[in-house]
Amino acid sequence: MPEVLTTLLSDLTLAFGETFLMVGTSSLFAVVGGLPLGFLLYITEKKLFWDNQIAYALGSFFVNVIRSVPFVILLVVLLPLTQFVLGTTIGPVAASIPLSVAAIAFYARLVEGALCEVDPGIIEAAQAFGASPLRIVGRVLLREALPGFLRGFTVTLISLIGYSAMAGIVGGGGVGDLAIRFGYYRYQTNVMVVTVIALIVLVQVVQTLGDRAAKRADKKGN
Repeated sequence: MPEVLTTLLSDLTLAFGETFLMVGTSSLFAVVGGLPLGFLLYITEKKLFWDNQIAYALGSFFVNVIRSVPFVILLVVLLPLTQFVLGTTIGPVAASIPLSVAAIAFYARLVEGALCEVDPGIIEAAQAFGASPLRIVGRVLLREALPGFLRGFTVTLISLIGYSAMAGIVGGGGVGDLAIRFGYYRYQTNVMVVTVIALIVLVQVVQTLGDRAAKRADKKGN
């Protein structure tokens, strides 16, 4: 194997490892933070169990603010927070903090949208039978909206892959950093082409797996 190809393969392996670290960490926080936040927005807006317009207004305001800021700007704005939490602003772990914040807000709104698609009659029937709020959330809302959750998570993952490419601008590393440093600044077109093809393949795989998981969950729900 030529030395140039060996070096490119090594750089790609390292870059994708950093990308997977950023996307994996932020997607985990998207579920841990975005899922309950989406439920909170839905429940307080629909006034199912907790009639609290203040909670809804605060949650909705947070989501809207984060989603209205372009991610490149959000990276820079959250640099002080990243420095405070980790002591550094360089590297994929540091880039995971703004990615996680963006992912939580993004996925929360998708979760709320998926919950709004649940037939209100099913919820009313569960309430008529005396089901507790916790049972309605776990047995009705979660089960009925699960395909929508999976589709929303797929969209979130793909968006995070794109966002992670921007993280290279502030030293986050990853595929985007590799493409910019070698493909753009050093005019190595082959590196740019390989990274673009690799990202296209990765997104296609994620979309296919997400669609299959959503279809399977939809069949089980029916």
